[in-house]
Amino acid sequence: MTKQTYSRALVTGASSGFGEEFARQLSARGTALVLVARRGDRLEKLAAELGTEVEVLPADLTDPAGLAVVEARLTDPAKPIDLLVNNAGVGTSGSFLKLSAQSEVDKVALNVTALMRLTHAVLPRMVQAGHGGILNVSSIAATTPVPWASTYGATKAFVMAFSENLNREVRRTGVHVTGLLPGPSATPLTDEGFDNRLPRIFWQSPEAIVARGLAAVAAGKPVCITSRMLAFATVTGGRMPRSFQYLIGDRLIGRGQ
Repeated sequence: MTKQTYSRALVTGASSGFGEEFARQLSARGTALVLVARRGDRLEKLAAELGTEVEVLPADLTDPAGLAVVEARLTDPAKPIDLLVNNAGVGTSGSFLKLSAQSEVDKVALNVTALMRLTHAVLPRMVQAGHGGILNVSSIAATTPVPWASTYGATKAFVMAFSENLNREVRRTGVHVTGLLPGPSATPLTDEGFDNRLPRIFWQSPEAIVARGLAAVAAGKPVCITSRMLAFATVTGGRMPRSFQYLIGDRLIGRGQ
């Protein structure tokens, strides 16, 4: 499969964490950018630091009006998007019974529904052009039980399966779809309390994770686990009895309650 390059990318969740790093690395490659996040002030600050053409598009993807604005931008033929990075997402930890129902619904709206709709908006033009990439940020949590992050883990499992399935559908059209499965990293998701007790040997920098993701979508890989250590642990863990996987989730990923 031919490795792709991209002229214009739309990145969601671009105001911090992986999204900001995606913007920086793509800009360094000369890619024009459309940056999407709720916090327009942070996007403007980031845009001023980058060296390529940048459009700032503040939008809340859990709000139907905000989502529609981004869908419209993805279908604009004047400045077509040939790389969509579905990075926006939210993760919180805690007992499902104690988390508010609305917060869990909003999590699904952002992590799943918005990602699916933006993909659906951009895909027809990419297929018609015979060129394009869609990089969906999932998580290593998609591959294992994650108690005390039940909804988060379920949304990321959807993203992984959706990406892999869609990759198979469009692989002969010239469009690359990749699910990116990072492990723990020092990002606002960790800072805001998402509880992950995996040993430090599994942690990676945002820079390394983003670089692996961009290489994977350019090469047309359906799934990218961002380190050999994580890949080995995932394969090994998948062969363990499910009861042992539950124990690991309880001890390392959950709260051991």
